[in-house]
Amino acid sequence: MKEIYSAFVAAQKEFGPALKTSSNPHFKSRYADLPACVEAVIDALNNNGIAMVQKNLPCDSGLCVETVFLHTSGETFSSGPLHVPAAKQDPQGYGSALTYARRYSLMAACGIAPEDDDGNAGAAAKKKQQDDGRAQWLADWMASLSEATSSKDLRERVAKAVADAKKYNDTDAEGKFLAYEATKIAAAKQKATP
Repeated sequence: MKEIYSAFVAAQKEFGPALKTSSNPHFKSRYADLPACVEAVIDALNNNGIAMVQKNLPCDSGLCVETVFLHTSGETFSSGPLHVPAAKQDPQGYGSALTYARRYSLMAACGIAPEDDDGNAGAAAKKKQQDDGRAQWLADWMASLSEATSSKDLRERVAKAVADAKKYNDTDAEGKFLAYEATKIAAAKQKATP
């Protein structure tokens, strides 16, 4: 078994992610279908002298699939059987169970997983939350500045807003606060001059 194990380790280094290229409209999600799972591993397996076959085994109420790896040396190893019940006892139900079983047996046997788009979605959601939070923070400060009743009050409010912006290293907001102050004070001076 030494040769097939060495070859399998070399192949695993070349495996790609199982890309989520198919859609499930019922759950509004994407998933890695069987061709995507095979594509993620087959070239790496073959390049290292390994063929992959999936055997169907008899079982009640569904299907059993066993993923088997065959090496050019004649050595083999198996993932063991995976049972998947058929949702319906008709050709479509068994066909669906077979595809599901083959996909999950292959991913488990090869140690691959679908691409991690959940992490990307989480990062995008976090960035949106941060952007939304910053926008609200900025809007709150601008509303506070607009409520100033005098030039002195405005300067004090701007000083607090700038200090808050500095705390977050937000030079863009700092500039907006100072520009707002300059504009308001200039407008007040111009209004006061006859």
